[in-house]
Amino acid sequence: MVHELTDAVGQPQNLVSYHLGKLRDARLVLARRSSADRRDTYYTIDLTCIGVLLTAVGVGLHPGLRLTPPVRGFAGPEAGTTRVLFLCTGNSARSQMAEALAMARSHGVVEAHSAGSHPKPLHPNAVRVMHERFGIDLSEQRSKHLSVFTQQRFDRVISLCDRVREVCPEFPGQPETIHWSIPDPAAEPGDNEATYPTFQQTAGELETRIRFLVAGLTNRTNLQTDDPKEEP
Repeated sequence: MVHELTDAVGQPQNLVSYHLGKLRDARLVLARRSSADRRDTYYTIDLTCIGVLLTAVGVGLHPGLRLTPPVRGFAGPEAGTTRVLFLCTGNSARSQMAEALAMARSHGVVEAHSAGSHPKPLHPNAVRVMHERFGIDLSEQRSKHLSVFTQQRFDRVISLCDRVREVCPEFPGQPETIHWSIPDPAAEPGDNEATYPTFQQTAGELETRIRFLVAGLTNRTNLQTDDPKEEP
């Protein structure tokens, strides 16, 4: 939201809004109205688009500047895991999908859990899209109330829903809190077949976000576990 950005950068709101408009025009930042009260606007940076542009600029300047992932030793479970809790209202789709993707994509770097403020049964389309798109089986998963985890420690608590963000409790240890404003695919009108494309879109957005989340956590873990080099 704009007021959070102004606090973060220490600049007046009109200046921040001006630059946000320029970034939106360039399609580097996306904006969406809050589904909770329709008053707030959430801004999301398109990291995939920026990555493509940076790669193109590097290659355009010199082939040796092509961006490649850093080569580092793989930090598995023995290097320590990061506990992440994903929250949404029903714990029937978004947070369940995010939990499963984080576990599958992190190779032990992330221990993921999910819960909801008003749990509902797992949505059939969430099970279907995770199986068809990623080969991940959610059929045995069950929805949980966020109170199950309020006494547990997490490194990050990620809310996927504008409504649950408003009621998110405090967790022990003051974990880093992150908000991903993602529309609820289960709220779309129509039967399961009609709403399935929305679940596919949600799965794609979650996959992108989880990929960047895991990359950041993996890089941080690798940096923490590298042996210090002695000065000659």
